Amino acid sequence: MQRLRLKADGRIVELRDGQEVPLAPIAPDASAPSGPVGVRDLRRRAHLTQQEFAAKLGVPVETIRNWEQGKRMPRGPARALLTVIAHAPDAVFAALAKA
Repeated sequence: MQRLRLKADGRIVELRDGQEVPLAPIAPDASAPSGPVGVRDLRRRAHLTQQEFAAKLGVPVETIRNWEQGKRMPRGPARALLTVIAHAPDAVFAALAKA
């Protein structure tokens, strides 16, 4: 199981044998909507509908729609969670399923 840490400056690092190893950024998809993490791209890569993605994150489906349409941008904890999903979606969804 991959162990990740979100640093104060927004970087995500992997913990290996007590050492922090930077993760390689995922190349952005040219068709992805603009935004910090491309919510639509993340959702599609996870093969989830807007309703399913919203349920997994514990947010209203309207929030997902607004993020994808660019009406609103994820902020704070939501932005951090989406950033972690971009790097390790299976680990995040597994952890959220246990909550």
